[in-house]
Amino acid sequence: MRQGPGLSPMAATAAISLGNYSSLNRAQLTFEYLHTNSTTHEFLFGALAELVDNARDADATRIDIYTERREDLRGGFMLCFLDDGTGMDSNEAASVIQFGKSAKRSPESTQIGQYGNGLKSGSMRIGKDFILFTRKDNTMTCLLLSRTFHEEEGIDEVIVPLPTWNARSCEPVTDNMEKFAIETELIYKYSPFKSEREVMDQFNKIRGEKGTLVIIFNLKLMDNGEPELDVTSDPQDIQMAETPREGTKPERRSFRAYAAVLYIDPRMRIFINGHKVQTKRLSCCLYKPRMYKYTSNRFKTRAEQEVKKAEHMARIAEEKAREAESKARALELRLGGDLTRESRVTLRQVQNLAITMRQEADVKKRIKDAKQRALKEPKELNFIFGVNIEQRELDGMFIYNCSRLIKMYEKVGPQLEGGMACGGVVGVVDVPYLVLEPTHNKQDFADAKEYRHLLKAMGEHLAQYWKDVAIAQRGIIKFWDEFGYLSANWNQPPSSELRYKRRRAMEIPTTIQCDVCLKWRTLPFQLSSVEKNYPDSWVCSMNPDPEQDRCEAAEQKQKVPLGTLKKDLKSHEEKQKQLTEKIRQQQEKLEALQKTTPIRSQADLKKLPLEVTTRPSREHTRTQRPRSPPLPDAIKNAPSRPPGSSPPPKSCSQLKKSSSDHPNSSSPKLASVLFKEEASTSRTHHHTVTAGKSNSTLKTLAKPGTSMKSLSGLQSPKSPRETPNPKAAKVPAVKKSASGRCSQASSTRKRALNIPEDGSEEEGEHKKERTKRGKFLAMKEEKDSSEVVVELTDSAGEEELLELKKAQKDKGLHVEVRVNKEWFTGRVTAVERGRHAIRWKVKFDYVPTDTTPRDRWVEKGSEDVRLMKPPSPEYQAPDTQQEEEVVVAEPSTSDCVRIEPDTTGPSSSQETVDLLVQILRNCLRYFLPPNFPISKNELSSMSSEGLLAFPLKEYFKQYEVGLQNLCNSYQTRADARAKACEENLRNSERKLKETEEKLQKLRTNIMALLQKVQEDIDINTDDELDAYIEDLIMKGD
Repeated sequence: MRQGPGLSPMAATAAISLGNYSSLNRAQLTFEYLHTNSTTHEFLFGALAELVDNARDADATRIDIYTERREDLRGGFMLCFLDDGTGMDSNEAASVIQFGKSAKRSPESTQIGQYGNGLKSGSMRIGKDFILFTRKDNTMTCLLLSRTFHEEEGIDEVIVPLPTWNARSCEPVTDNMEKFAIETELIYKYSPFKSEREVMDQFNKIRGEKGTLVIIFNLKLMDNGEPELDVTSDPQDIQMAETPREGTKPERRSFRAYAAVLYIDPRMRIFINGHKVQTKRLSCCLYKPRMYKYTSNRFKTRAEQEVKKAEHMARIAEEKAREAESKARALELRLGGDLTRESRVTLRQVQNLAITMRQEADVKKRIKDAKQRALKEPKELNFIFGVNIEQRELDGMFIYNCSRLIKMYEKVGPQLEGGMACGGVVGVVDVPYLVLEPTHNKQDFADAKEYRHLLKAMGEHLAQYWKDVAIAQRGIIKFWDEFGYLSANWNQPPSSELRYKRRRAMEIPTTIQCDVCLKWRTLPFQLSSVEKNYPDSWVCSMNPDPEQDRCEAAEQKQKVPLGTLKKDLKSHEEKQKQLTEKIRQQQEKLEALQKTTPIRSQADLKKLPLEVTTRPSREHTRTQRPRSPPLPDAIKNAPSRPPGSSPPPKSCSQLKKSSSDHPNSSSPKLASVLFKEEASTSRTHHHTVTAGKSNSTLKTLAKPGTSMKSLSGLQSPKSPRETPNPKAAKVPAVKKSASGRCSQASSTRKRALNIPEDGSEEEGEHKKERTKRGKFLAMKEEKDSSEVVVELTDSAGEEELLELKKAQKDKGLHVEVRVNKEWFTGRVTAVERGRHAIRWKVKFDYVPTDTTPRDRWVEKGSEDVRLMKPPSPEYQAPDTQQEEEVVVAEPSTSDCVRIEPDTTGPSSSQETVDLLVQILRNCLRYFLPPNFPISKNELSSMSSEGLLAFPLKEYFKQYEVGLQNLCNSYQTRADARAKACEENLRNSERKLKETEEKLQKLRTNIMALLQKVQEDIDINTDDELDAYIEDLIMKGD
């Protein structure tokens, strides 16, 4: 291949290499890839934003997005993007159709495009075809990329017509008129513009000497035949078709709303159908914004890729430089003394090529070294948080990459819990390209692990911001009431009353962009501007601020206070304590799950912690005792007897005999194991499991004996001859057994606890306390049985029951609990009897979840808990009161036997209905309006049928009216008090001024008097005068 006269050494080398590989196969791109590539855009507005990004990267100051009706095209209209950017010549336009090639790709680039794919993927996602018109350097170029053309012509390769005209003479710019004619013919046939005049009309829409117009046609349709974009509902907007307004973020439904926040610092005007988009700088639209600087070494993936790429390029450049230098030396030795002109020219060319290669290698090496140093440096990000008081339901994190929006409304930290903590807070961060790399569709980040780390860091800083603004300390509901959020529904918009609008406008100043210089201006607050609509062509001269009323004035930077993340440095003891607390909470959750396990069939028994075998058998099989995780070490190491080798159960007399004959047959550890099992069983809910009619019951009994060792074999079966009729004798047998053996069981436990064998006194006391709360679970299985009844007998005395019943009234109390040397408010949600005192489970209103759990068990009366309000039934939730009734008011068969109602089986449906009815009564009574026609007494006695006919609509209407009146009265009283305080302040200031004047007059008179008495006195200030008088008084004394 011949080298052209103007060809550079690098280009010559590339041309030679290309000639060497001309005979090899090449990868081809089929037109089907156009559709495949477009499917990366799941979010349709993201495809539209790709074309807006291209205009911004082309330094456009304005882009017009508009539609033109064309009923002959699919979808009924064309979508047009017109910008005033730098435009493209024919060579640059040709690079548009090269997939993956981008002149904007560099790590230091601030441009959005990096992949050379946005125009193709975005336009093909919106429609099947697009045509591009661009002007630059006195040339006009047209480009058609049409899937319709390929389908109708049956062409597999991607063919793109690309004709060029002279901008002044409109003459073709080409060396091949035949090729130009074919290209224009395809454009006239497959584009909406059927003649050269119509094509020239599109070029004339580009204002000025440069710019680009992209027109997308034959739009994609939905299943119902309508286009995906709705351009008719709102003439000033482009909306997502068939997207409901309720439950959808504005940016997901309206392209005008999405374009308003598309860039973190907008410098380009965006017009949709001729109306300007009021772009936003989010940080300027928030209440009490605060910035936090975050530094981390975690973001290395993208930087490591750049280092590897730089090392590869430097290595290749070094090899090429060495090869060129070697060739130059070899040529110099070969030529030797040949001084002909042709030899000197050849040698000089080779030497120049070697010098150029060495310079490029040095540049690549410096780039590699710089990137290696940058890899070790920590990356710094700026998190900005603020409260969205205009629309509090629109909260979350907005994450930008190179100033382009990637993710929006990402919930982090306390926002993930769904409460009011951090509700309404918006976070903004701009992530550089070297920190996180976006995906090709610019709707996510490529490295999911590092992105999750970013969200975690933002969550920690969000919790710190919530502490710093102290909204929770002042009261979250009170805070939102100040700005007009009067409804309990979080998603309801704020009040449109003028006073609330003014209140919101006072906190967030208006920030607007000049239509000429594109600088952002902050307008001073004026009452007349609260509901003012500013024109699209607002300019600096309209600014009422005299220092910012001209375009030459510098743009003022937003002053955002700087916050600091305060991490709690915990000692080893505190970390151990926190870990222990978390383990205890997980155990409680596990026990709660066991308590609420529903049992509806025999198959569900396998899911219980009780290992009970319910299959009928002729010989009695011994079941293992129930246990509750976590297992103690003693249980894990205790010897177990295989089921097949277990002897037949003994009768009561045999049991007594065996216990007396073998007093030392088992170790004291077994007794402790049984008591541990017993105590763990007492913490599980009591199940009554009914699989069908049966005559078998399972019970555990404690018989008197000389030691605790006899408890390992407790069972008292009946022989088949003694089995009564199941219909006649089932319930009496249960009552008789429970009442006849309860006293013996209690006495046995008392004697066993008083004599702990081979154990410490402390262990004995521990067993005693746990056994007091323990419940013995007895089981007995009989032949031909298909029903299992698990009955519980409580060993606690009557005094303990009364004490626990009295303690249940503490539920609902508002208390403060000290955690990590800080006090947090909360409410008592559960009560239980501990080893030494009553324990409260307190659920906190809000705590930072990274350091403190959401709830905690505390001992009543300890130094770490204090009462906020006195005990009152009004503070108890209706479900809490009902729970007390269910627990305490149980039917009992004897003084020491309690049978709790079954709420898991099918037979409890009526009890559940009654429970729900009672809860509804309590709720209605609790919130009953003062003048409601139905009294509380009538509500208490109202039947379920009466509750069905209850006038709920009128009830809530009167409740809301009463609540509004109450709020208004509070507001009136607050206004009156504020007015009185202002009047008192004015009076105090007036009196202070009068007093100061009298004091000054007195000082003047004293000074005149002293000068008459002592003419040479030298006093110049009031302080010197006061000191002189004090000195005189002291001397006189």
